[in-house]
Amino acid sequence: MVNAEDPQGQLSLPGLDSAPVPARRAPTSARQSAAPVEVAGELPIAQVALDVTPAHLDRVFDYLVPAAMAEEAQPGVRVRVRFAGQDVQGFLLDRRPRSEHPGQLLPLRRVVSPERVLTRDVAKLARAVADYYAGTLSDVLRLAIPPRHARTEAAAARPAEPVDSAGALGRSVWADYRGGAALLGHIAGGRSPRAVWTALPGIATDGPGEVPHWTQAIAEAARTAAQAGRGALVVLPDARDVARVCHALDVLGLATRTAREHGPVARLTADDGPAARYRAFLAALRGEASIVVGTRAAAFAPVMDLGLVVCWNDGEDTLTEPRAPYPHVREVLAIRSEQAGCAYLLGSHGCTVAAQALVESGWARAVAAPREVLRSRAPRVRALTSTELAAEGPAAGARIPSAAWRAAREALAHGPVLIQVPRAGYVPVVACAHCRAVVRCTTCSGPLALKGAGATPQCSWCGALAGGWSCPECHGHQVRSVRVGTDRTAEELGRAFPNTAVRVSGARAADGVIDAVSAKPALVVATPGAEPVAVGGYATALLLDAAVSTAGVGLAVATEALHRWLSAAALVRPASVGGQVLLVGNAAPMPTNALVRWDPAGLAGRELAERIELGLPPAVRVAAITGDRIAVDAVTTRVPLATSATVLGPTELVDTGRQDTLAPVVRVVIRVPRDHGRLLAQQLAASMAVRSARRESGTVRVQLDPKEML
Repeated sequence: MVNAEDPQGQLSLPGLDSAPVPARRAPTSARQSAAPVEVAGELPIAQVALDVTPAHLDRVFDYLVPAAMAEEAQPGVRVRVRFAGQDVQGFLLDRRPRSEHPGQLLPLRRVVSPERVLTRDVAKLARAVADYYAGTLSDVLRLAIPPRHARTEAAAARPAEPVDSAGALGRSVWADYRGGAALLGHIAGGRSPRAVWTALPGIATDGPGEVPHWTQAIAEAARTAAQAGRGALVVLPDARDVARVCHALDVLGLATRTAREHGPVARLTADDGPAARYRAFLAALRGEASIVVGTRAAAFAPVMDLGLVVCWNDGEDTLTEPRAPYPHVREVLAIRSEQAGCAYLLGSHGCTVAAQALVESGWARAVAAPREVLRSRAPRVRALTSTELAAEGPAAGARIPSAAWRAAREALAHGPVLIQVPRAGYVPVVACAHCRAVVRCTTCSGPLALKGAGATPQCSWCGALAGGWSCPECHGHQVRSVRVGTDRTAEELGRAFPNTAVRVSGARAADGVIDAVSAKPALVVATPGAEPVAVGGYATALLLDAAVSTAGVGLAVATEALHRWLSAAALVRPASVGGQVLLVGNAAPMPTNALVRWDPAGLAGRELAERIELGLPPAVRVAAITGDRIAVDAVTTRVPLATSATVLGPTELVDTGRQDTLAPVVRVVIRVPRDHGRLLAQQLAASMAVRSARRESGTVRVQLDPKEML
């Protein structure tokens, strides 16, 4: 442990060229101080993790505990200390009788609050996550601990009503799954099973109100853990999913805590505001809530006696932290389940390749329904490809072929119809009507789009209008649509079905994301992930522009497309009552066949086999180093595992056609075997620490396990 070696708190780094971290030194007296101060009689040394950015300061620093602060300065509290001539905030990690630092120690400036917000378990988890992703402890703690809200913290504790440990659930929804009953039994017995769960489609109608089947299954698993006297943590992609799971828990008699209600469920999301978020955090910290349901940052919630962690839809981008060190909830909860010895449940309607890798490695077991159960619950699925529609002649090439129009018209007699469109807006991409070249902005080279009928083309990047546009290839002045969005689709449907309500759901729609619709006939146009739940389920779903969904070049294009399709199809009624799903367009064959068979694990297994053969993640551990060329080269050179056999690049990421003075941004990719993954993270962290200590110029971003390597 080290601390400031002069009155200003400056840190010296002996042997910087050989190692960024100084060697430990022999213990000395703990009572040496830069200024006379009466120190605590017992455990006078405070070990503090400072909230500082430089990577070479990613360590614990020793400070003296003044006698006046001895009672409040307990492990887990926020403190302020003097460091490098400034007041810096940090977390007190531990109290010790002696320090290994030979120089003078500075005293703590003050204890910000006596609330012990950083538990030992969360501190251990944060350190492990930082090490796994080549990050720093302070970066992870910023993600894990919400900002303090003094008024909320001062409020008295409000114990929750105990969870009825003898309450019967009736028939368990997990009984429909192979291994489902055993999973629940292990959770109830306090054991730590690990499962990758492929959820059945459909809407659960048991109890008051209707909820998606997957929310009822998660709620039942969480209640089982709570009945066993242990905590449960559920992490979901967005606030809408959080609300659905909280509703499912409420149906089971587990109310969500509010400013007035004292239920055992804490809802932890940033969307609720700082006061509500901190209130939920404190409820978990103080043991007032045994179940925490939240979004990404809730993965670090300080749940007491954790018995179950759940991650839903791990393929969603919102479960990857956009700030350093860029951890993914799936991995954070996996680390946490190992440290806490608790159950791990990773669920989705689809299956990511990473999830399949957990199963094939033996780390987790697959939990899925038998085929006969799946067939009884799933809608009928048809792929309306050009081959399927060849008998219709030229009409087979229409964006919405006649077979899809007929299916929608017939289904409207029985309930609402869902239309999934990959893109929002009116016409998000246009091309020259004559030569078909994609139309680009003359200012920034961004794609031009139409915001409405008769609108002037406008750049989607910089917003510039292109009223006098002419094609640089053929000098034409007319444009045609290349991609059609939800607004244009809704306009076309409104003309085709003049007496039917048309609703648009999406982040950019006039009504925003709609949570639910009634069982009345209506056409619901939605972007992927914004599909409302329909009472009783949709009669039919049309999945339009299927070719667009699989047209990318990323590693996860096929599994992501299947996931989006299955999530929409899961909201449709079973085939036994007429429910059907029509996939419209010539999508890639593998995800199309997987949708028709409703076999996400099969697709993920084939994708995983290909990646193992080609040496692609998750078969290997990957690090992407992005930034200025000189800075990237410097960081990479200090990584022993970065050899000619493991390094790809550098490659430029900027548009070389742009005429500007910006230095090109490059990326280097390092691939190593999985068993060298932690060593790679350690070496990258050490290299970044040297860069920080030397104050090397340029910018660099290091990300392990990036979603894409391109």
